Amino acid sequence: MVPSTNPGEPISGTGEPQRTHHHEVFSAARAGHLDSRLRRFLYRPGCLAERYVKPGDCVLDFGCGPGFFTREFAKQVGETGLVFSVDLQEEMLQILRKKLEPEGLLPRIRTYRCEPDSINLPVDLNGTIDVAFSIFVVHEVPDPAKLFREIAALIRPGGTLYYTEPPFIVSGGEFRDNLALAEDAGFRLVETKFFFVNRGRRC
Repeated sequence: MVPSTNPGEPISGTGEPQRTHHHEVFSAARAGHLDSRLRRFLYRPGCLAERYVKPGDCVLDFGCGPGFFTREFAKQVGETGLVFSVDLQEEMLQILRKKLEPEGLLPRIRTYRCEPDSINLPVDLNGTIDVAFSIFVVHEVPDPAKLFREIAALIRPGGTLYYTEPPFIVSGGEFRDNLALAEDAGFRLVETKFFFVNRGRRC
């Protein structure tokens, strides 16, 4: 997903500047960088899963890449839960399946290839997701407002969105802009944490 940038363009009818941002999609050719011992030590994906995911939950892992967080979400949901792992690149999903099949976790995982402008999950999943994760990926999406609306439709009443971005890629202004879009989509900020060197919001 490659967004376009045209800073200072007004939102129709408001006269307020609309800030958009340019970030390229992290290539599947570099997927090995996303699932390394160093990243497991720095980000502790198991701790994140234990904090927000319960046995039996339905989890959305949007921008799942090669399954760095998916693995721990799948462990945490147990045999009665499901993880919907979504990525733009089929190559990432292939890596995820190849990696997690020997670990016996694939029965708990459903993989979906999204479109550049849509999560592309079946509409019958609307209102079924207990917790959605959007980790280090919204900055690659061309229309974050639409993304947050789609996630809001998927999450059940009382469910949770965990949103985080890397500050060395995403500026504080861009992060605040996206957080405002999430709130416009109906989310309410309930928690702020620093996820190693990353900004994180739970909505």
